[in-house]
Amino acid sequence: MRRHDLDWLRVLVFGLLIFYHVGMFFVPWGFHIKNNIIYSWLMYPMLFVNQWRLPILFVISGMGTYFALNKRSGKQFALERIVRLYIPLTIGMLLIVPPQVYIERLVNQQFEGSYLDFWPTNAFTGIYPEGNFSWHHLWFLPYLLIFSLLLIPVFLYLKKHPDNKLITYFRIMASTRFGLFWCIIPLYLCEAFLEPFFNVTHALIDDWFNFISSMLLFFYGFLLISVKEEFWKITQENRRTYLISGLVGFTVLLFLIFGFEDSTLRHFTEAFVKVFNIWAWIMAIFGYAAKYLNTSSTTLSYANEAVYPFYILHQTIMILIGYYLMNLTWGLFPKFAVMTIGTFLGSWAIYEFLIRRWKLIRPLFGLKLKSRIHS
Repeated sequence: MRRHDLDWLRVLVFGLLIFYHVGMFFVPWGFHIKNNIIYSWLMYPMLFVNQWRLPILFVISGMGTYFALNKRSGKQFALERIVRLYIPLTIGMLLIVPPQVYIERLVNQQFEGSYLDFWPTNAFTGIYPEGNFSWHHLWFLPYLLIFSLLLIPVFLYLKKHPDNKLITYFRIMASTRFGLFWCIIPLYLCEAFLEPFFNVTHALIDDWFNFISSMLLFFYGFLLISVKEEFWKITQENRRTYLISGLVGFTVLLFLIFGFEDSTLRHFTEAFVKVFNIWAWIMAIFGYAAKYLNTSSTTLSYANEAVYPFYILHQTIMILIGYYLMNLTWGLFPKFAVMTIGTFLGSWAIYEFLIRRWKLIRPLFGLKLKSRIHS
């Protein structure tokens, strides 16, 4: 049975990603290019979104894997993942990401000349950040591809043995209000013992904390959807409790971050509060989605297909717009509005007229191969 609330969450969280990346243009955190004025207060709403936006995407992706394996063998699933993840990643790295690197090199006075001087001659020399070859915001795709392929044997076993001890244990946990919060223990171990030694790089080969914690969340998604109605029932019934837990957790997290000097005690305490907070928000979001978003519509059908190309395209369009706005004397809100609206409209125009309607282009952006679509 298809869960329309998962489709809505996927669309909404990826849509939120555009707002988040526009926000990165204005806050003190590192990003490819920056506005001429930085707004430190904007960090607080950014921190709020940042705590759960990627974790819930990995959980949703794990849930989607469960549905995908309902219709495919292990070999068919592996081939489908390669086609839908590796091909768009390759196209993105060859065509979509290089303009971002070019703009960054211009801003930092590391390159002079036109884009045709940069691509392809200089676009693929060395690995970013020292070089120019990068997957930038598309890092989610290789991670998801590797998680999917590595876990195929485990997923097939769990599908063939639905009454195995692990799913039975998850079903028991899902029978009580805070039972599924036992899931935070492995996440805490990653946060406490890996995070201090492995900075998040999104470079795959040296990103052990992010890699393992993200794969755990992906695996949790598969297990939670395997529990079926017990999971949706417990989250929907206790959504307010989880929301309050998340609000308290986020408040305590801010208090720890800004109220105490860095120390071993603070690190281990903060690590627990952080993973508790992340899980509370994930549970709350699923609960409210189950209550209010489990309905289909033509808007959802269109958006659900469009979200993948939007994800691939959006950051390049945003950085191009930001490049022409960064040194203007406009305030935060006019720039934020122009960048957000321009990114959505630009992504939509490319999707609608150059991707969606053309059967040979669709697979390059992760869409299923269809006959040409007419308006």
